[in-house]
Amino acid sequence: MMCGVWSSTGTVILVLLLITTCGNIPSKADPNDEICLSQLSESLQDPFKNLQNWTKTAFANPCQGFTSFLQGATCNNGRIYKLSLSNLSLKGSISPNISSCTNLQALDLSSNSLSGPIPPDLQYLVNLAVLNLSSNRLSGPLPQQLALCAYLNVIDLRDNRLSGLIPPQLGLLTRLSVFDVSYNKLSGPIPSSLGNRSGNLPRFNASSYEGNKDLYGFPLPPMRSKGLSVLSIVGIGLGSGLVSLVLSFTAVCVWLKISEHKMAAEESKISQFMPDY
Repeated sequence: MMCGVWSSTGTVILVLLLITTCGNIPSKADPNDEICLSQLSESLQDPFKNLQNWTKTAFANPCQGFTSFLQGATCNNGRIYKLSLSNLSLKGSISPNISSCTNLQALDLSSNSLSGPIPPDLQYLVNLAVLNLSSNRLSGPLPQQLALCAYLNVIDLRDNRLSGLIPPQLGLLTRLSVFDVSYNKLSGPIPSSLGNRSGNLPRFNASSYEGNKDLYGFPLPPMRSKGLSVLSIVGIGLGSGLVSLVLSFTAVCVWLKISEHKMAAEESKISQFMPDY
């Protein structure tokens, strides 16, 4: 009887040990995440060594289930789920190969000194919900390919050097609740699909677009007509004065000419009545 009890107890303990051991086996790293992290690391400059643990060894196995020991990285079921590298004084550019982190749902590289374009390859981050690249030095166009990231809730690109038109395709993002492109160098009309949204779609006010001097349309206030410069005013004044002077001088000349003819005519009449001596 005792042997049966011990046998049952031993079996239970053995099963528990097996479950615990299997649960601690590290999940196999996704090779795409390794490519993504390696290429992003190469494109970034880290002058203050804030990313010291971003090494090739760590990239080979960046996630232990839901845990990551990489600075700014969050994992979900063995895959990179979120990258938050804001305010780390990072320089360099955003590698197009960041698109290899195909499970990425949030990318925050804000408040750094990143330059160059926003990679159109971000379109392959089909699960991306949050994109925050604000307060950098990014330049070039706003890629229309972002419209393919159908789950985007947040696009924050304020305080950069982006130029060109706002792609109307971004208005197709029905989940978009935050859209901020203020203080860039964007130009042209604000697409109605983003400026005058209808139905249950979230609306964006003027603060989302301010600071782009060549951008216009609702919800921005009407553009004011530019006043005349000081030089223009001076030029108009001088021109008007010169015209007035010429007209006045011409009038005087005409008056003198007419007076001269009148005087000559009067002298001729008087001479006819003078006696000959």
